[in-house]
Amino acid sequence: MKHSPIQDLESSSVTNPGRKRSNNEDCYLSLPAYSLWMVADGMGGHEAGEVASDIVRQTLEQKPNQPLPDAIQAAHRAVLDAVARGVGAEGMGSTVVALRSNLEQYQIAWVGDSRSYLYSRSTGELELLTRDHSYVQMLLESGAIAANEAHTHPDRNIITQCLGSQELDAVTVDHVERQWQEQQWVLLCSDGLTDELSDEDIAQILKNCKTPREATRELMQAALGAGGRDNITLQIIAAPKHSPSLLAKLSHWVPVFSHSRRLDTFIYLAALGILVALLYWTLY
Repeated sequence: MKHSPIQDLESSSVTNPGRKRSNNEDCYLSLPAYSLWMVADGMGGHEAGEVASDIVRQTLEQKPNQPLPDAIQAAHRAVLDAVARGVGAEGMGSTVVALRSNLEQYQIAWVGDSRSYLYSRSTGELELLTRDHSYVQMLLESGAIAANEAHTHPDRNIITQCLGSQELDAVTVDHVERQWQEQQWVLLCSDGLTDELSDEDIAQILKNCKTPREATRELMQAALGAGGRDNITLQIIAAPKHSPSLLAKLSHWVPVFSHSRRLDTFIYLAALGILVALLYWTLY
């Protein structure tokens, strides 16, 4: 369980190679101080997929204040550049799904078939926020297959784009923005989770959990128990617990404009001074 010192966002992250594979090509990034979380699912085999996903992780970690679509495009170029330098292996790539939050809203951006879900603890409803960049998704949208066929379709793991795809100078980074509501959790996950558990399974497990840490552990155990045929990575990020104050709203912009802790402190103190002055002026 982790907390953001700026936004008090509670989160939890877990990863596991699964029961069938010896190496883990998944990885995740958790930067609560920058309100940034990410799951990447590498492909390309041993010493390739894990290289690609780690390049994606490192790129986003080095660009914590950059808009998510731009940072993900940079990760695509970084994977291509690594292959050109002989790092990893030809044909390696990675999916990505990432979340950036402020006190009032959040953005999800993704490439590939790693997913994000929104779970409401007050209603028990689970909503898929992302749209897979996959062959099966294309079949669904064309009406060639029904929704109940997608989960077991033999080509369900074929994706239509990924970071590092040599056929693409740039990838299409899809993104959605939502307002935070109380009692909400956002789930980020690789397909190692969704290949083993249906949306109904996921919702039922989340319903029985009280914290993100408990929920990530229970989902992981359920996926492993269902077969664990692929690497499994998931993160849960909870909505802010408190209504944002004026000072908190001002402090939200601190990481965007500064990497300097000294300057961060100065901005906090300046914001506090403004609040005190406004209160004094209002009362007297």
